[in-house]
Amino acid sequence: MIISVSRRTDIPAFYSQWFINRIRAGYCTVPNPFNRNQISYINLTPENVKIIVFWTRNPQSLLSYLPELNERGYQYYFQFTVMNNPNFIDTNKSDLFYTIKTFQKLADLIGNQKVIWRYDPIIFTNYTAMDVDFHLQQYEFIASQLSGYTQRCVISFMDKYKKNNKRLNKIEKEENIEFLNFENIPEVFSKFIPSIMNIANTYNMQVFTCSESIDLEFYGINHGKCIDDDYIHQVFNIEVNHHKDSSQRETCGCVKSKDIGMYDTCLFGCQYCYATTSFNKARENHRLHHLESPSLIGWYDIENKSDVKQLELF
Repeated sequence: MIISVSRRTDIPAFYSQWFINRIRAGYCTVPNPFNRNQISYINLTPENVKIIVFWTRNPQSLLSYLPELNERGYQYYFQFTVMNNPNFIDTNKSDLFYTIKTFQKLADLIGNQKVIWRYDPIIFTNYTAMDVDFHLQQYEFIASQLSGYTQRCVISFMDKYKKNNKRLNKIEKEENIEFLNFENIPEVFSKFIPSIMNIANTYNMQVFTCSESIDLEFYGINHGKCIDDDYIHQVFNIEVNHHKDSSQRETCGCVKSKDIGMYDTCLFGCQYCYATTSFNKARENHRLHHLESPSLIGWYDIENKSDVKQLELF
């Protein structure tokens, strides 16, 4: 089984102690976000977990637990976002230089094949602080700092969802800006994407897209899979299932995994986030979070694991 930690929240940044406690316990529980009476029991023993995929903006608090994961026999890799957007977009972002140093430290610990740089989602506005030139300047600087510390970069462009549309509309009014569809910006195709490829080639990185329907193979950018069966086999020599995860978007190429995170628990306050409907709710959930709970928030447990009437076993 592949464990996703997590698309729904940044567990390495905010819940690393809970995570290692669940590793030591050998299981966790995840309530269905649409039906809290349905609880998934997730077996986290090394015998049941082939690979762990971490998603994070700041794994610093998890680094001290990596030796224990290694000793227990877990294999893992990181999807690590490094960007430098304005504060009105990434409200509680970490300092860029701190983030870069953390990325470098992580790569030194586990190897540059196992840390994937995410520069996403890319957001364009009519505001000069987030136009094509802004992103090219940021991308080149970050790439230069991560050269030798990663072999892959993942890019995607911001999508509007029901969960983030209200926040984005509010920002447009308050900041007097307009969020632009990248497909309607000629410079994206004439300048931005070719430049991204040139920069990546300079620093020996491959570039992949994440959940994008648009075909950029003409520029040398292939469709990527964040939970990637081919990559896992190449890097870890582990054979995993090759079935697309049907619970993800149609454009997502990821293979099946089990996510142990929960919505409305991340504190980074990214305005475009689809996994957080309310930042106040996320702060309250984090405050009430219990380190010994089987579930990330609340206390969802099962008394009898053989009772599967309202239980999914993974």
